[in-house]
This record gives sequence, C-alpha cells and structure tokens, in this order.
Amino acid sequence: MNDVVVLDYGFGNVRSVLRAVEKNKASVKLSADFNEALEAKGLIIPGVGAFAACMKGLEQVRANEIIDRRLVANKPVLGICVGMQVMFESGWEHGIKSEGLGQWPGIVDQINAPVLPHMGFNSIEVAIGSKMFSEIAQEQFYFLHSFAAKKLEFRDSSKIINPLIHYATHFEQFIAAVENGPLWATQFHPEKSGPAGLKLINNWLETLDEK
Repeated sequence: MNDVVVLDYGFGNVRSVLRAVEKNKASVKLSADFNEALEAKGLIIPGVGAFAACMKGLEQVRANEIIDRRLVANKPVLGICVGMQVMFESGWEHGIKSEGLGQWPGIVDQINAPVLPHMGFNSIEVAIGSKMFSEIAQEQFYFLHSFAAKKLEFRDSSKIINPLIHYATHFEQFIAAVENGPLWATQFHPEKSGPAGLKLINNWLETLDEK
C-alpha cells in the first residue's frame, strides 16, 4: 500500500505535488485507480483550471465516492487549489453554476479585486490550534487563483466540531485553508511554496500515522 496517492483525473500540478511528497520521504503514486485511491494512507486531490472542468474529471474517476468513503473511515484527504474549491457545494464561473463535491456548505466565486489573478506569496491568518501550520504560522505561501470561497458556515454547528478556518486577503478576505478532521485543504499551492510548503505537507503526512 502506498503512503500517498495523488488522484489522477486530468487536472492539477501533479509533478510538483509528487516531488514535494517524495522530498518528505513518503512513498507516493499518481493513480486514477479507485481501490488504490481508497486504500492509500493519504489521498491528495490537486487542481488547476476551471471548477466545472475539474468536476467533470473527478466524476469520471468516482472521486465523490472515494472521498466520502475515506472521510467516513477517518482516512486523510488533502485538497490543493481547485482541489479545495470543489469540496464546497458549488462554484460560480462566468455566470455559470457548477455543483461541487458538497463536503462543505458554501459557494466558490470570483474574488472582488481590481487585479486578478491573485498571484504570488501571501501571508495567512492562522487559527489557534492549527496542526497544518505547526511551526510555519508566520510564513507566506504561493497563490495563483481568481476564485475562492469566502465563508464556511455549518447550518447546525451545535452537533459538530467546527473546522479550523484560515484566511488570507487579496483586496477582500477569503478562505486560504481548512482543517476539518481528516479533510484538509489549501487554496494556495504548498508544493510551490518552498520550505514552508514542504513543512506543511510534512505536517499533513504526520497525521497519516495518527489514523
């Protein structure tokens, strides 16, 4: 069994992600195989491009079922960039609404900013108690996007443990990362964020042995 599978669905900065995991001394494989993705200790969902196109690719490899089953079994999943956005209920691009994977309530839409895309390194407003940002809370991370989720609010939070939500700002505040039990996700690219990004991936890898 691989420590980590990077889901191969036709989208994502997969080579950089594979290298980042390998630099942290974990075994990793790029795969579209249902059982390999389901059984790996950790699963990474990368994503680059349009929300709707990524969703079509994810549907072809049955990603919704894979992610649902992994989360029920408390098996870690890490979404990166559009791989984070698709965890929300829906995304709006160019006036068209696309359904997401629906792991979290909320909508992904365009950042209200005069300069897009939001590109380059930016700091994070890290929530207290974060494992994701352990030892790197003051670092900056690399972003490349024009769309983002702005809110993550569960309708009946009294019955669940609320996730840790981390924010960044590019003219307006948006969600930069989320820690929600076995489901972690980043709007930025840790695989392109230098030593801080490698440390974040290592922090995620350390959770694989906790499950």
